[in-house]
Amino acid sequence: MNTVKQYLSDTKTLLYSFLFSLPLFLIYEGLIIISQPSAEQIVRISVDVWIKTIFTSLGVNAVSFSLLVVLLAGIIILYKERERLRTLNFKYFPALLVESAIYGVIVAFISSTLTTALLNMSATNPIEELTYLQKLALSLGAGLYEELFFRVFLVSILILLFNKLFNNKKWASISAAVVLSAFLFSAVHYTGSMGDLFTLNSFLFRFIFGLILNGIYVARGFGVAAWTHALYDVMVITFYQ
Repeated sequence: MNTVKQYLSDTKTLLYSFLFSLPLFLIYEGLIIISQPSAEQIVRISVDVWIKTIFTSLGVNAVSFSLLVVLLAGIIILYKERERLRTLNFKYFPALLVESAIYGVIVAFISSTLTTALLNMSATNPIEELTYLQKLALSLGAGLYEELFFRVFLVSILILLFNKLFNNKKWASISAAVVLSAFLFSAVHYTGSMGDLFTLNSFLFRFIFGLILNGIYVARGFGVAAWTHALYDVMVITFYQ
């Protein structure tokens, strides 16, 4: 029992979240280059496009600057967590991957079951035009960038704001942040020229999906939330399309 408690405590830290999610970034960028050799036809995750558009507007190479940002963030995190780094347990990483895969299956079951039960409609949304390798790249990118934006950034900011509104009532602040972030996570999929056609079943599915991922982020940290999202998407494109 103490071993499980230690695992849960250690792997929720910033150090493990960074190291565990780093392969997602590297594999995603690599697959984007391999699967989409023509720079004029590159398809990326929307949140990734937002970030790289900001970099491009500053007159820098978006991919190179992204790598630089990750490198600098890694140096800062490794320095800040240098004491914990000395006792890094590499056996935790396979366990984290298995844990994320289990959550991915649970997320798929709960989200689709609730959506079907409430609306009696299917919640699938295939991307027919892309190759499997492109879909794989986007699946991993979604896990990384959408969790980074909607969980790490948005949920954390909302918790701070609701803490002030609710006079530091922790669970009220977390609950409000989790619900609002899930709503925004679902809504953003229908915005812009590349947005999906709005349907109630797809909105509800994504809202429930966002709620569960928010809960995973709060309870287990960014790394597990990112891999859960990524592995869920991989399962969808592999077994359901």
